[in-house]
Amino acid sequence: MSNCALPLLLLLRFGVCASAEDAGSAASQPDGALPRGDNSVSHLLHLEEELSTPTTIQKMQVQFNVRTMTEPEDKDCSLKTGQDQLLEDCKFNVSAKSFFIIHGWTTSGLIERWLDTLVLALQQREKDANIVVVDWLPLAHQLYTNAVNNTRVVGKEVAKLLDWLQKKEGFRLQNVHLIGYSLGAHAAGFAGNYVHGTVGRITGLDPAGPMFEGVEPNSRLSPDDADFVDVLHTYTRETLGISIGIQMPVGHLDIYPNGGDIQPGCGFGEVLGALAYGNIGEVVRCEHERSVHLFVDSLVNEDKQSFAFQCTDSGRFKKGICLSCRKNRCNSIGYNAKKIRNKRNSKMYLKTRAGMPFKVFHYQMKIHVFSYQTMGEAEPTFSVTLHGTNGDSQPLPLEMYEQIGLNYTNTFLVYTEEDVGDILKIKLAWDGSTQTWYSLWAGLKSYWSQPKNLSEELHIRRIRVKSGETQRKLTFCVEDLQETKITPGQELWFVKCREGWQKKNETV
Repeated sequence: MSNCALPLLLLLRFGVCASAEDAGSAASQPDGALPRGDNSVSHLLHLEEELSTPTTIQKMQVQFNVRTMTEPEDKDCSLKTGQDQLLEDCKFNVSAKSFFIIHGWTTSGLIERWLDTLVLALQQREKDANIVVVDWLPLAHQLYTNAVNNTRVVGKEVAKLLDWLQKKEGFRLQNVHLIGYSLGAHAAGFAGNYVHGTVGRITGLDPAGPMFEGVEPNSRLSPDDADFVDVLHTYTRETLGISIGIQMPVGHLDIYPNGGDIQPGCGFGEVLGALAYGNIGEVVRCEHERSVHLFVDSLVNEDKQSFAFQCTDSGRFKKGICLSCRKNRCNSIGYNAKKIRNKRNSKMYLKTRAGMPFKVFHYQMKIHVFSYQTMGEAEPTFSVTLHGTNGDSQPLPLEMYEQIGLNYTNTFLVYTEEDVGDILKIKLAWDGSTQTWYSLWAGLKSYWSQPKNLSEELHIRRIRVKSGETQRKLTFCVEDLQETKITPGQELWFVKCREGWQKKNETV
């Protein structure tokens, strides 16, 4: 395959290309996301020819722009390897923490708005730290395949600067935190690989997937690149066979908010609307860039930290199986993530709100369902309402990912956007049966094979609840011990079990 054909196939597979219109509308294009435009093959050929001219190559460089609290508008003070005077001019404190922010691929050629937001959040949280923006726009404003290759160039330049800084008294690589978004995450990984010594931390914000998925560790971000590598995956859903964010774990700690799939506020309705108006870039921005906003949230909302929980996969997490904090099985996300050193990757999951603060409160619910009569194929639709010391939750659906087990303990995950405090009572409602094609077909089969009347009646005596955030366990018993039956359209109330039972089953 020719050098020209590969980028053409890659871009045309997404049905988009980088156009002249893109360059003039930075605000509408997501940094690190796929471009949109006129789908013109001739335009792509012209663009590749233009980006290969000597004039363009001469402009290709990496700048290290220092941002300070005292002069936030001064974005022109840049460090250069070997020029000691610039350290003083840019007020760079060699003994302080140093954050290097590395942006991703761009179709506009301009810095995205999120970068200033992240800089400000870091400045407010770490007032004495150095904040350096790694500006590689000339190398990032390329065809995607060229920008991918340029991430190694960026990594080498960052490593070169860090090696020079290591010669200064008081500078320590352990104080360096590289934060890379999309392609910038892999550039940060290359920097950590090339530098002499070990960088303290690298945070990958939805590292790019195309051309990095499944490759060897030395060709992407990996746990070998820093003492601690943590990653937020927010867009791992495949689009036309390619995931914009990398799906595989690439750090010591890999966190998948909402399964790394559809993010709240970036739902299916928004996707359809964007497709209808030819504005898919905004949906890409919403989900891909959510990683940045989750990290910013962890900086500015210290009292509302989100927690993630270790699980083998998203499916098990959605079933409520994985809410344990034993043996480092849970962690804060973003800036507050605790350093772990596992020989293998640790995959963690959590639910979030649609906006800041993103924190929700996770609960595992274990419900033993039994029936005295034949039920056929049971597909009840349950919801619970939590009544706590701080208030009441909205009705929370118990999502069924498989047929409910009769005479069996079923586990569910529910979460609230508000802190209800200590749970006092639980209302369980049977809203009816889900009318899916599967349930309708199952009902027809049941009708023909079993003409006798089947029971639509279940019995529930207890609900066991575990809080993910506090790790507290409580058992709730049906309020009326003589009435455990629930049928469609009815509800049951549960209260904390008697003191002896509670002490026996509660763990703090």
